[in-house]
Amino acid sequence: MKPPIVYLVGAGPGDPGLITVKGRECIAAADVIIYDYLAAPSLLKHASKTAELIYVGKKGGEHTLPQEEINALIVAKARENKIVTRLKGGDPFVFGRGGEEAEVLAEAGIPFEVVPGVTSAVAATAYAGIPLSHRKLTATIAFVTGHEDPAKEESGIDWASLAKGIGTLVFFMGVKNLPRIVRELTRHGRSPQTPAALVRWGTTAEQVTVSGTLADIVERVRQAGLKAPAIIVVGEVVGLRDRLQWFERRPLFGKRIVVTRTREQASDLVGALAGLGAACLEVPTIRIAPPDDAGPLDRAIADLERFDWIVFTSVNGVSRFFERLFGAGRDVRAMGHLRTAAIGPATAERLKSFGLTSDLLPQDYRAESVAAAFRRQDLTGRSILLPRAQEARLILPEELSAMGARVSDVAAYKTEPASGDGRLLIDRLETRSVDLITFTSSSTVKNFKALLPEGRFAELTAGVAAACIGPITADTARELGLDVRIEARTYTIPGLCEAIVSFYSNPAG
Repeated sequence: MKPPIVYLVGAGPGDPGLITVKGRECIAAADVIIYDYLAAPSLLKHASKTAELIYVGKKGGEHTLPQEEINALIVAKARENKIVTRLKGGDPFVFGRGGEEAEVLAEAGIPFEVVPGVTSAVAATAYAGIPLSHRKLTATIAFVTGHEDPAKEESGIDWASLAKGIGTLVFFMGVKNLPRIVRELTRHGRSPQTPAALVRWGTTAEQVTVSGTLADIVERVRQAGLKAPAIIVVGEVVGLRDRLQWFERRPLFGKRIVVTRTREQASDLVGALAGLGAACLEVPTIRIAPPDDAGPLDRAIADLERFDWIVFTSVNGVSRFFERLFGAGRDVRAMGHLRTAAIGPATAERLKSFGLTSDLLPQDYRAESVAAAFRRQDLTGRSILLPRAQEARLILPEELSAMGARVSDVAAYKTEPASGDGRLLIDRLETRSVDLITFTSSSTVKNFKALLPEGRFAELTAGVAAACIGPITADTARELGLDVRIEARTYTIPGLCEAIVSFYSNPAG
């Protein structure tokens, strides 16, 4: 029986990329994950499929569980001889009540480890373009709670020392108490002209920064309607924000974009869009599955010697072909006599990962362009193997056959609707929290529509732009009633991202 252990893990401030390597390892190793409101949901992707996920978040005074019950839950799960990861926003020991949880574990005799996280005091200010220290401005920093234990009879904050003795002040959880914080600082000698700023949802695509001085920051925050969670930073370093802000200047900052690719393939597009500043919602509308009948592909693989060409039209086609090839006990040497063609650089790169360079790479990345490229080849009597999607369009085999080739069009895979009820997507569409929906194939468009309630498609997608990877996908989207405003000129993920940036960079867009 494995011994129990509890990992108190800092999840960081919101950007999932700021999780530590050890923190991610603890998530992956856990039997149970007990997580907070401020812990980035995408971090749970690193969890085991069998892990028990328990949400205990606290939001704006609303407590899923009181702290005492959270403590008891952690102990109870550990006593089931499980590995427990307690995932907390920011750092567990910086106003995260991790110290209290560690005390309870120590008292119960349960082994634990503390995995520090990047605290929002450091990260949110950095993403807002505010360095906490600067050799020309300040040499002292203080982290202060803006929300003391309400059971305390007297404040434990030495306002006089903070006001006059510390250069940069960072207050946690202080939005509701902002007027009191400003009042105490100025009453104890801090100049009303001292720069101040609040950063809400720091390090995420929802980040909002409001800056001013102690004299006007309360009114500025009121006008902006800024609410928790946010940190408050006070000091001369705030004045550097105008020159140093970088995060909020990214071209897609704050754009809320739905990605409909398969779960396995979404990471490239999500990573690219997030790197440009977008807030991405992954809604896989399709998944890749084995074809209804793999027999034709297996027979073609067993008889590869009779083919002259093999044409790959997608990354999935390459992957599934080689999966069946290796499963049959063969390897790439069986393809030594074949010439190869690939649609698109991603397909060519996937082919290259198996040690084969494409002999034919069309300029445009669609079936029509492959056919056009083959017109420079003598295909009379040549045998071509075409392993591709079960539901693929017929234009390519028809065109190749018309050139005199003998085409074996075999299903290497099929696309089918992804499982999921789409409730989060529907909620975002109902609340007008989506700016753009991306589509990378006609099947993603069709299955996206199938996710929405019948009869509400037009209502839910009204005013939402669609971005399509190419003309075939765009035609499907328009036929189904979507507002296609972006169509990539280069039918690749980088090409789609370039088109999206161009659209939002144009004031008319």
